[in-house]
Amino acid sequence: MTQKLNIGSHDLPVSDALAAFMTTGWADTHRDDLAPLPQVSYTAKRRAALAARFPGERLVIPSGTLTTRSNDSDHRFRAHTAFAHLTGGQEPDDVLVVEPSGEAVLFLRPRSPRSAPGEAGQEFYRDRRHGEFWVGRRPDLAEAEALLQIACAPIDRLDDLLGGPARVLRGVDVSVDRRVAPHDGDAELETFLSEMRLIKDEWEIAELRFAVEATVRGFEDVARALPAALEHRRGERYLEGVFGLRSRLEGNAVGYDSIVASGANACVLHWIRNDGRLNENELLLLDAGVETDHLYTADITRTLPLSGRFDPVQRQVYELVYRAQEAAIATLRPGARFRDFHRAAMRVIAEGLHDWGVLKISADEAMEPGSGLYRRYTLCSSGHMLGMDVHDCARARSEVYLDGVLEEGQVLTVEPGLYLQPDDLTLPPELRGIGVRIEDDLVITADGAHMLSSGLPRHPDEIEKWLC
Repeated sequence: MTQKLNIGSHDLPVSDALAAFMTTGWADTHRDDLAPLPQVSYTAKRRAALAARFPGERLVIPSGTLTTRSNDSDHRFRAHTAFAHLTGGQEPDDVLVVEPSGEAVLFLRPRSPRSAPGEAGQEFYRDRRHGEFWVGRRPDLAEAEALLQIACAPIDRLDDLLGGPARVLRGVDVSVDRRVAPHDGDAELETFLSEMRLIKDEWEIAELRFAVEATVRGFEDVARALPAALEHRRGERYLEGVFGLRSRLEGNAVGYDSIVASGANACVLHWIRNDGRLNENELLLLDAGVETDHLYTADITRTLPLSGRFDPVQRQVYELVYRAQEAAIATLRPGARFRDFHRAAMRVIAEGLHDWGVLKISADEAMEPGSGLYRRYTLCSSGHMLGMDVHDCARARSEVYLDGVLEEGQVLTVEPGLYLQPDDLTLPPELRGIGVRIEDDLVITADGAHMLSSGLPRHPDEIEKWLC
């Protein structure tokens, strides 16, 4: 597989003399001191489980490719979750192949040679996408083997294996998709790779615990920054930056675009423009999570009074969401159905809306499958699995996830909310434009659930004290 240099349109030409000069005088920088990544014993078990699920078959899982942001500038690369889960690797254009024998081989782009003739010897200083002078050093084959504890081979040998039948994780790397004929079982592979992550091992739970702890520190940073943000014309963006700094200092990045929504912006479920001004008479909804260096993310939401204290109407809405979350959390235990916590939260919401006179039918009637009228004011589900993806295991079958039962080792969010739209004439004027969500991360234990995010206050009295 021939590699072409990625040269920018405005790059300077290279003379023959310079090209020759660039091939000489470089020290050997190979490293023999690299320790294996901390998760390698777990990634090996995962690959073994994958091979056992599809015995005698070749399985192909790419890491993904760089995507263009604008012209010749790329987005920062983030490896596909299934690939990172099975290898720990995070480089673009790599491909994991599990052979019919069960042996795993990682095909990767070797380091650029410094002394090769022609374009091969120019990549390290001329290629904007892969050259070390442009994007930094990547491991050589031996270093990658030491780090990941997987047999590694140059990516240009991948074609030797891709002539026969194979299951491929498709839609990740177009060049791989083109080189392997579609297999009737490709979708089954994608489903299993998602379901593998439903139950977290102890290493993954520790990663998620760290992600949550770092996120708590990020929320504390935001709370301290509120006075300055209130003075800024883009206060939402000010706070987004504050949390983003914490995510980069302690992890890889944010696990998803932070939602920093003040006032009626909180009624937009995925508000990520974050360009609004803060008003001290309104609420701030902050939904954010730190992603660790190994790509596990937290997902926490708090709704805060920007004045430091909830006014009576704000407290009324907040307390209903709080009671809904409490009811949902009380259902969590092994053997409970996944949808139970959502139903518990929604019953509390429906009863509260009826008590307010907003919902004109009873909670029982509203909860009937043929009704669901309460959803006008809450709309979305009350939680999801959490892990390397913020909405983890999304390709899992309904019968083992959404319609399944909870098991020890699963990690999920519980996040009921009320989104009272500013133009909703079914609401009294004082309720319009208020959005409240409370979201926490929990791990299912042998006898219930443990809240990983308990370091942040939830009760309105606790929040007011925290903001003082």
